Amino acid sequence: MSDITFIGLGNMGGPMAANLCKAGYDVHGFDLSQTSNDAAKSKGITIARSAADAARDASVVVTMLPAGKHVLSAWGEIIPVVARNALLIDCSTIDVASARQAHRLAADAGLRSVDAPVSGGTVGAQNATLTFMAGGTVAAFEAAQPVLQKMGGRIIHCGDAGAGQAAKICNNMLLGISMIGACEAFALGEKLGLSHQALFDVASTSSGQCWSLTSYCPVPGPVPASPANNDYRPGFAADLMLKDLRLSQDAAREAGATTPLGAQARDIYETFSKAGHGALDFSGIIDHLRGLQRT
Repeated sequence: MSDITFIGLGNMGGPMAANLCKAGYDVHGFDLSQTSNDAAKSKGITIARSAADAARDASVVVTMLPAGKHVLSAWGEIIPVVARNALLIDCSTIDVASARQAHRLAADAGLRSVDAPVSGGTVGAQNATLTFMAGGTVAAFEAAQPVLQKMGGRIIHCGDAGAGQAAKICNNMLLGISMIGACEAFALGEKLGLSHQALFDVASTSSGQCWSLTSYCPVPGPVPASPANNDYRPGFAADLMLKDLRLSQDAAREAGATTPLGAQARDIYETFSKAGHGALDFSGIIDHLRGLQRT
């Protein structure tokens, strides 16, 4: 298969790049962290001295970086050195405005681009079962599909530039809200003398059913694979949920949308993070809610 460049080899990017290696691609990569570079090298990725060196003459570049400013900086560095008509795929979760600006940078240079944030966490990255929410032209999306298929189980074209980020932000705002709701229900059930299993058996088969309950139950027992059974080790860290909720509120403000529950969820996770619990799984918010006293 052809060469691929992967910029950002951390907890998500490293396993994703490794899966491209397993699929037969010759992957050249770079990360600012030497630890991440060393781990990626052990998986067969050729490590370059800089993002530009990794991307020189590349026909496909994938980025997985923390924030919009990092994506724009990286794309500004790599766009002048990639192959003519190269395809740029950003899998980071960033603000919609930055995603659209990145698309403009690529278009101005005659390059194809896709914003394709992911859902599925580190386990999905390791197992190549991620869901990709993609934004960009139909032609760019179709060009990106063979690459994305090696890293994920489901790929959805959500619309034009920035639509992937918009879908990711809306989805994760809903997830944050629903997890708080599930946690509040279990915290109240405890106070009322309900067993966790009894509440789960009722809610999981009736109108309270949601993914936060049936796949990621925030109390030990009913769903053995949930982080609640492993001392709330992530999973999906609370600080990452807070990042996405902040992005949702930035987007709501810019779009003139009213999202009061999204704003409240952001505030609750912000308090949880400031109390030193941001590295726990986001379902660990139940312990914070148990400690709140009604006034």
